[in-house]
Amino acid sequence: MRMSKLYMPTLREAPSEAEIPSHQLLVRGGMIRKLVSGIYSYLPLGYRVIRKIENIVREEMDNAGSQELLMSAIQPKELWEASGRWGNYGPEMFKLKDRHMREFCLGPTHEEYFTFVIRDEIKSYKQLPLNLYQIQTKYRDEKRPRFGLIRAREFIMKDAYSFDRDIEGMKKSYKQMWEAYDKIFTRLKIKYKVVEGDSGAMGGNQSHEFMAMSEVGESLVAYCNNCDYAATDEKAKVVYHVEKTDEEMKEIEKVYTPDVTTIDDLVEFFNIDDNKFGKALVYKVSGEPVIAIIPGNRELNETKLCNYLKVPEHELELADEETIKKITGADKGFTGPIGLKENVKILVDSRITQMKNIVVGGNETNYHLINVNYGRDFTGEVVEDLLLIAEGDICPKCGKSILLDRGIEVGNIFQLGTKYSESLKATYLDESGKEKPIVMGSYGVGVSRTMAAIVEQYHDENGIIWPLVVAPYHVIITIINVKNQEQRELGEKLYDQLTKRGLEVLLDDRNERAGVKFNDRDLIGIPIRITVGKRANENVVEYSLRKDGRNENILAEDVMSKIEEQFKKEGLKL
Repeated sequence: MRMSKLYMPTLREAPSEAEIPSHQLLVRGGMIRKLVSGIYSYLPLGYRVIRKIENIVREEMDNAGSQELLMSAIQPKELWEASGRWGNYGPEMFKLKDRHMREFCLGPTHEEYFTFVIRDEIKSYKQLPLNLYQIQTKYRDEKRPRFGLIRAREFIMKDAYSFDRDIEGMKKSYKQMWEAYDKIFTRLKIKYKVVEGDSGAMGGNQSHEFMAMSEVGESLVAYCNNCDYAATDEKAKVVYHVEKTDEEMKEIEKVYTPDVTTIDDLVEFFNIDDNKFGKALVYKVSGEPVIAIIPGNRELNETKLCNYLKVPEHELELADEETIKKITGADKGFTGPIGLKENVKILVDSRITQMKNIVVGGNETNYHLINVNYGRDFTGEVVEDLLLIAEGDICPKCGKSILLDRGIEVGNIFQLGTKYSESLKATYLDESGKEKPIVMGSYGVGVSRTMAAIVEQYHDENGIIWPLVVAPYHVIITIINVKNQEQRELGEKLYDQLTKRGLEVLLDDRNERAGVKFNDRDLIGIPIRITVGKRANENVVEYSLRKDGRNENILAEDVMSKIEEQFKKEGLKL
């Protein structure tokens, strides 16, 4: 491709809303453009990367025995009502009506649709197992679209679904997809971890997420270097031991604590450790108040709270100050489990039941209670674990210390079981003629998000550093002075030779200053660089790689062998 003809609207400065490197560089490099918040166009260079990611995904899915199809993004309300998710999925779902006032959604995911497609065709155990996938655009009305392609309202996704006779078959399919994903992300040169995930709105008993490690990742990953334990912070089990003590229960006392509303304030006021407090958090769950009591030195895990209450996350919100005062009779910061003005569901993290003589809010402005004990002074529904994991916590698998790091979720796999087959009546007849529900799994790869994750892992202060396997072009030939006949002729000759050998080549034949050309090629990140300059009359060019920038003068006839050597180093074939 000649750059004089290429649509590549690069920018010197990133837009003000671009907060992270991938967003900044994809926009500046002329690879994406925003239409409205969370919705982007893929310009020629960016779309070439997208297609290469898609093709790697396709190859590995096909190798794993999955079959590609394509479904509509528009799905009727009836399918989602059958599964119970039309009302439960939440405000992220784009809903619309046709001219006959029939209701539809723009699919955020396709479990119902895939189940519908196979339910009238799969009738016998002989037709199972089956695995189908598509690469398609999905829609989610994110409350706060941000970080460019990482948190978008429209995005490209590969979603696959396995259909098996039983749990054992589903687990085998799950393992096959896990292995396929390992191959996909390894080929894409992504540094990733596989972690336990929360199934959330998808349902099912088990899930894992493939996390591209990145300091700008929205997800926190808890992992152990001593063993293979890894989980998202939403899922990670917290092993929090309460120190055993022979301390006797003391009498409750009310203490005047003017304007002391935070744990830090309380620690200073009482001059005791932060593990001697019970923190009460007031929420509205589907409009009804709920109080969660956790150790004062820990944070509440809202995902665990939602899972326990069996409600979607959009039904959970922190209570406003008016609601808090109505329930407790006190201002915010003085809430506790004793003496509430209304009958409210109280959830108690199990660690609270093991603590003695703790400090809690007094449900009276400017007062706290000391020497409070669970069982004697208050009760509630005990929940095994409501806590958010923290660095240094005990690994639930081996007992060593947990580490935390950030990641971008680029893939996920779910063991769905019969959640959708039962609700949509997708059954088969087994060997004895007995009707049974099909057992399902679900498997997603965020294609557009993966492009952003690659940029997050491969960039420097000058621009993107594409791995060869996904680069929009393999080679860029820069003619320093297109008005110089010898430079132009040698550049054109190399361009023709390399293109005929099957390489994807950009020829910078623009009548621009050398500095402009060099800045652009750094910005767009083409991996292999050939510079045709003053020594063109000697048939000598400069050869360099974007990732290290070291220039080497070589004869033009040696260019192809150098490129072949680089392909071999990166495990690629020409």
